[in-house]
Amino acid sequence: MNIGIDKFNFFTPHVYLDMEELAEARDVDPAKFTIGLGQTQQAVAPLTQDPVSMAANAAWPMLTDEDKAAIDFVIVASESGIDQSKAMAVYVHQLLGINPYARSIEMKEACYGATVGIQTAVNHIARHPESKALVIATDIARYGLKTSGESTQGAGAVAMLISKDPHIAVINDDAVSYTGDIHDFWRPNYSPYPEVDGHFSNQQYLQFLDNVWTSYKERFNHSIEDFKAFAFHLPYSKMGLKGLRQMLPEADEAKQNALVEEFEASRVYNKRVGNIYTGSLYLSLISLIEQSETLQAGDAIGVFSYGSGAVAEFYSITLVDGYEDHLAAERHQEMLDNRIKLSVTDYELIFQEALPTDGRQLLLPEDEEQFQLAGIEQHHRIYK
Repeated sequence: MNIGIDKFNFFTPHVYLDMEELAEARDVDPAKFTIGLGQTQQAVAPLTQDPVSMAANAAWPMLTDEDKAAIDFVIVASESGIDQSKAMAVYVHQLLGINPYARSIEMKEACYGATVGIQTAVNHIARHPESKALVIATDIARYGLKTSGESTQGAGAVAMLISKDPHIAVINDDAVSYTGDIHDFWRPNYSPYPEVDGHFSNQQYLQFLDNVWTSYKERFNHSIEDFKAFAFHLPYSKMGLKGLRQMLPEADEAKQNALVEEFEASRVYNKRVGNIYTGSLYLSLISLIEQSETLQAGDAIGVFSYGSGAVAEFYSITLVDGYEDHLAAERHQEMLDNRIKLSVTDYELIFQEALPTDGRQLLLPEDEEQFQLAGIEQHHRIYK
């Protein structure tokens, strides 16, 4: 039985920051952001858009009534949780009107969470072939104003419907995972911002990639020649290029050039959204599939997931016949193009807005999205 990605969609808020303007405001050479990091724009989340509302906004355009009735597992992966107990998936399940006889859970392991969510969904469908599972990666990356990590922030969500006989890609049973207890990035409960050792994290990303890729080739007797393209976790889009360059010596020059061309397709969306943590890999995968001019049915795509702390995984997917008819490139392009550019001053004002921490009532203005955080009342988040 083939199980995989039947539908996917992504969402990002309707305001963004231009990276060249941010560089000028911070007295930094713009090329450091646009070339050094590979980022041109950065999505900004207003107070009305949190991980729950973004998750719902990512999923609702692609779900039919039939899907909602068949979904019996909702998995929301995030490191930007809103509650220490209640899963964001419960809110999302209700907002989307999904079958009440469903499991709804939240998963966390830094930027790896969505990957284990997908693999869990695949295992569920293997046991319950008539079911469907909804996996959503949703996050807001925040490092603080005028910090070294400010240029790698972002906000957004990616939703994927997992089912048998998928319309986009089969998820192959060939995952190789690797875990190591390290401190390259972590988020203490007492801190609003993460602790980051950026140089060490880059090193570990590449080391973990080497670990899982080497093991993958040995276990499954594959080589770089077996893949038409690769999708990488992109905390910033240049990081994936570093990973690809580490692998390229295994291929001849023609193959190297082809893989670099596919990589450029895989970071079109990420360059304009920024870092969305566990959703970054799957935003890149959507970008690759929608923006590539050479992919076709039957092509294998290698997928590398990395979550600080750290867990990494390499697995593959295979595009199915007719996948081109189930993409939403025009809608995604329109969403990105229709966003409003913020001045650096307005971005800073939005960044400093915060929800009350004592549970007092707060009513938020309406925004233009399908779902939003409407306010706080008696310690409850109210959505509409």
